[in-house]
Amino acid sequence: MTRSGRAGRMAPDDRRAAIVAATLPLVLRDGPSVSTRQIAEAAGVAEGTIFRVFGDKDALMRAVLEKGFDPQATLDALAAVDRELPLRARLVAVVAVLQDRLRGAFGLIGALGLQQPPEPTDDHKRRNEQMNDAFRAAIADIVAPDADLLRVDAAEFARVLRLLTFSATHPRISDGMPMTPEAIVAVVLDGMRSPRHPANPDDDPAGTPAADHHARTIEV
Repeated sequence: MTRSGRAGRMAPDDRRAAIVAATLPLVLRDGPSVSTRQIAEAAGVAEGTIFRVFGDKDALMRAVLEKGFDPQATLDALAAVDRELPLRARLVAVVAVLQDRLRGAFGLIGALGLQQPPEPTDDHKRRNEQMNDAFRAAIADIVAPDADLLRVDAAEFARVLRLLTFSATHPRISDGMPMTPEAIVAVVLDGMRSPRHPANPDDDPAGTPAADHHARTIEV
């Protein structure tokens, strides 16, 4: 920062990223009514810089949406899940990561007054498919060491886990009562476990009975 409180000279891509990063929490708090003056103050730049970088406020909002739906931070968090944990504990960590992403996405959509994400272009559809493939692969990789405990393959388990996590986290689908990671894992893992490998309480450091209790209190 300079003495004026504004950021020093930065590379164009870095300046763009810094403005988007400063704008995202403001949009989540104030919605699309946030002013470019507020954004400039948060980013430590002159208001005119915003228009030089993005052209107009709509372009900045599109960049904020793109940042909000960027999967990389979530993929990095999934990659960091400790593979030495028991399967149930690993899956609870996975669902917690996915729910953090979903809450951010739902919050951004709501803050901008959207009913759903913007209609994707062909390029966005292709990237969405790649993102979904990456998420399924990341979850399947976490499940893989214990895939023999399941009655479906790791890829199908990953698909169902994401499906339930989405519906059980969405504020409208869940009637405002989102399921906990432990409850989601109890439903999916215990429901898809191979009959040759019955549930083992020792596999759940948080306690399987508690997770089962949460699952029973949720209407599905």
